[in-house]
Amino acid sequence: MYEPELLRTFLAVAQSLSFTRAGASLGIGQSTVSQHVRKLEKAVGRALFLRDTRSVMLTADGEAMAGFARSILAAHEEAVGYFTGSGLSGRLRFGVADDLALTSVPRILWDFRQQYPRVDLELSVSQSGVLQRRVESGHLDVAFVKQAPGQQRGRLVRRDRLVWAGVAGAQLERTRPVPLIVYQAPSITRSLAVQVLEQAGVPYRVRCTVKGVLGVVAAARAGLGLAIFARSLVPEDLVELPAGAGLPDLGEIDLVLLTKKRTASNAAEALTTAIIATGHPIQTPAATR
Repeated sequence: MYEPELLRTFLAVAQSLSFTRAGASLGIGQSTVSQHVRKLEKAVGRALFLRDTRSVMLTADGEAMAGFARSILAAHEEAVGYFTGSGLSGRLRFGVADDLALTSVPRILWDFRQQYPRVDLELSVSQSGVLQRRVESGHLDVAFVKQAPGQQRGRLVRRDRLVWAGVAGAQLERTRPVPLIVYQAPSITRSLAVQVLEQAGVPYRVRCTVKGVLGVVAAARAGLGLAIFARSLVPEDLVELPAGAGLPDLGEIDLVLLTKKRTASNAAEALTTAIIATGHPIQTPAATR
């Protein structure tokens, strides 16, 4: 009666209290999220959310459904794992870039662990360059990372556009250097930002250097400067600066899966397939402007 796809979407909204964030975490559009919620509400005959233009809240029935949904999905995944996943076993070392860990990856890993309970999954979260070296040295089996377009390494999940982002209402003072929030070097987004600013002759100043995406988000929310995000990863309370802000175009970024050469296990291939299946269609340069 209650389709697993609808329940997953419902839980994503219940956890984030945002149709937009739920869609981003699941890799689907906001209109699809709304459609799934409407179908589930029609199936149960009750309103599950109170929503207006500014906020989303669970109703009492929504709170009850959240508990039921978790139980239903757990039972569903256990059944799937029993009948389809018992053949895979062994250790799988997976790495993910820290900002990509804020997307649908946790849900994918949850589903994977339920489907393949005999696979011992080890997770590492770090910067893309670190993870790439760990794959090359044999210390990771699979890594989901950011990479400059055209490098032809790994399997492309999707292509995204890099954007400048900051706190809402922030104003750039054209007489002062652009304040930047960046990762510690080496960092792909840091290198690209510095490169395009220098090529455009735009002065800049590094105001904040951090180790992880939570530091980037915190500094941006505090108004310390501008950060660089893939467009699909911009937090909802930050805003993308428009083209009229006078900043140079940052170009695109590839989100790719790297695997150990010649030694990819069946478990690694299963996880790779699951992540690719959730990726957005690859965007062309014309479609992302």
